[in-house]
Amino acid sequence: MEKKLTIALVAHDGRKNDLMEWAKTNYDRLMNCNLIGTSHTAKLLNNVLELNVEPFGHGPSGGDILLAAKILTGDVDRIVFFIDVQTPQGHEHDIQSLIRTAVINNIPIALNRATGDLILSDEKKEL
Repeated sequence: MEKKLTIALVAHDGRKNDLMEWAKTNYDRLMNCNLIGTSHTAKLLNNVLELNVEPFGHGPSGGDILLAAKILTGDVDRIVFFIDVQTPQGHEHDIQSLIRTAVINNIPIALNRATGDLILSDEKKEL
């Protein structure tokens, strides 16, 4: 039996609608994956799209660091993190630590729709 990919779904407030639209477009592919997400993003995806996204923490309250820890323990295969580059984030250092952890551990991280589509282009393929 093939292991399901675990994909983390995260979005800043200014990009949550973009992530919702992307997830709606990719619903069938996402349903074949284990999904985790920061608390607010997970709640939105679960309530609106009825996806089964397991929440793990609020981004600005350490959720980005919790996600980095999940990468280090091998619990995340891919990340879709729609960042808002036009709005300063109070937890910018945590975001950079998360991105750095993904890069160092060779975990694909999508920061926009185009790269999100690439990450899902073959959700069963091991990287």
